[in-house]
Amino acid sequence: MAEQQLKVPDIGDFEDVEIIEVLVAPGDRIEHEQPLITLESDKASMEVPASAAGVVKELQVGVGDRVSQGSVILTLEAEAATDTDIDTGADAGAKPVTSDQGAESASGQASSSVASGQEPAPAAGETPANPDCDLLVLGAGPGGYSAAFRAADLGLKVILVDQYPVLGGVCLNVGCIPSKALLHAVKVKDEAEQMGEHGISFGKPKVNLDQLNAWKRSVVKQLTDGLAGLAKQRKVEVVTGRGRLLDSHSLHVEGQGETRTLSFRQCILATGSSPVVPPGIDMGDERIIDSTGALQLDEIPERFLVIGGGIIGLEMASVYSGLGSKVTVVELADRLLPGVDKDLVKVLRKSLDKRCDSIYLNTKVTAIKANKKSLTVAMEGSEGESSERFDKVLVAVGRSPNGHGIGLAEAGLSVDEQGFIAVDEHMRTAAAHIYAIGDLVGQPMLAHKAVHEGKIAAEVCSGERSAWDARAIPSVAYTDPEVAWVGLTEEQARAQGINYEKGMFPWAANGRALSLGGGDGLTKLLFDSESGRVIGGGIVGPGAGELIAEVVLAIEMGAEAHDIGLTVHPHPTLSETVAMAAEAAAGTLTDLIPKKKR
Repeated sequence: MAEQQLKVPDIGDFEDVEIIEVLVAPGDRIEHEQPLITLESDKASMEVPASAAGVVKELQVGVGDRVSQGSVILTLEAEAATDTDIDTGADAGAKPVTSDQGAESASGQASSSVASGQEPAPAAGETPANPDCDLLVLGAGPGGYSAAFRAADLGLKVILVDQYPVLGGVCLNVGCIPSKALLHAVKVKDEAEQMGEHGISFGKPKVNLDQLNAWKRSVVKQLTDGLAGLAKQRKVEVVTGRGRLLDSHSLHVEGQGETRTLSFRQCILATGSSPVVPPGIDMGDERIIDSTGALQLDEIPERFLVIGGGIIGLEMASVYSGLGSKVTVVELADRLLPGVDKDLVKVLRKSLDKRCDSIYLNTKVTAIKANKKSLTVAMEGSEGESSERFDKVLVAVGRSPNGHGIGLAEAGLSVDEQGFIAVDEHMRTAAAHIYAIGDLVGQPMLAHKAVHEGKIAAEVCSGERSAWDARAIPSVAYTDPEVAWVGLTEEQARAQGINYEKGMFPWAANGRALSLGGGDGLTKLLFDSESGRVIGGGIVGPGAGELIAEVVLAIEMGAEAHDIGLTVHPHPTLSETVAMAAEAAAGTLTDLIPKKKR
């Protein structure tokens, strides 16, 4: 291989520009047009691409150095000559990251797809001279619309494409929001009944499904209408239809009665996920439903089976049992909410045992037979085979990323064996100008994770220095009681050989919890024995999903037990339980006899 010098090309009026990132190292194999360094002036950031492919032999620059046109970046063992001037890289040109040009990225790291062995995307589909937009976002769920709005705020011309005419994706339309509306309705009904034991009695509740569904839809509509208004105010063009990549710089959109081909400088893929259907289950019968069908709530079945004891399954079990159905839950694992610490699940299980007819663990559904008036479900568990009849069956065993059918191969991309697209900490795929976020890029499949990733991708596309550096992502099951957790669980800490100290506070000693009927709840925090910093936490009880945010912040801040315990919390509140769990770990708790005293 011939030895070549790669130099800084013509970068316009910029001279003596500082290098803020070096994106390659000696021994790396680089492709033509792959970014080598990132420069930053007082006007813009820009990436300098490779004008030839080969193996990096020696770097001539480092972070903090200042360069101009003609400065040598590195020595390359080139694989083949290109049509460009290899010495000067004049035709390649640096790529400014500015709002009117849309830029590829101000980030820098090679994507995880490339690092794991995936071949970089081919150069097919060169950036068009006059594209329809700087940034095209495919998918208008929480991650997608957040990315589109953030990029528009940063000055990019944005097109947002979604197959549905209403923004918000699964979460706002048929997921997070309508489910929480129904869970709240059931909670109000339950609380009214419970107050009968405390001197305030109401008549037996009457459920009007038409009114309940109308209220649920009004909640959703208020949010989705707000999104439409925000898109309009930001001048984000919304295109309705199914999108499929034709190459690395264009997308074909199939709408109702019309088609369009949109060209772009950069793209963010945010197509979300779909419910998993286990083998042998025919979703063609209208009585066998997924989470979307469950939220339509067209009837209250007498006998309702939930296949799957995860978050979605248990939330829907709470809704339907609260509205009067006899609910059975089947879970393949040895407990509900697999992966969550047993002490938290134990409190929820106590409540569910009262609400549900049956809960079967270590059990799988082997067949569903459709009868005229019912469904016969065959199950196989630790105690053998059995069958029961149900009026409706919810399949809630998980979700699968929507990476197929969007033209990834045409853009030089692919998915792994689980269907995920590999990205780096800047959300960049193997194609440097195409990003992916949310359910497409891995677990956990949560809207708040997608929103955070979407903003990172948008900022990188706009020339901002942004990367994923969150220490923890919280999870919440909005059951009754709620269960929330973040960071390491006890089981994970033990499996990883991490020594930890635990601080736990039972809600039976919290006045606010007792007044809410949440005396069974608990809050616990885990602290690294060596550093003293909080590494995880879990809460079960009313409002756990709200309380967990303090634990998330504590992890991000690297807080110790005294940092939390010495923070004055309002009284009487549930938030005190977080402080008291920290005090229990620190040995300063006064509301109970501490296991250790300091």
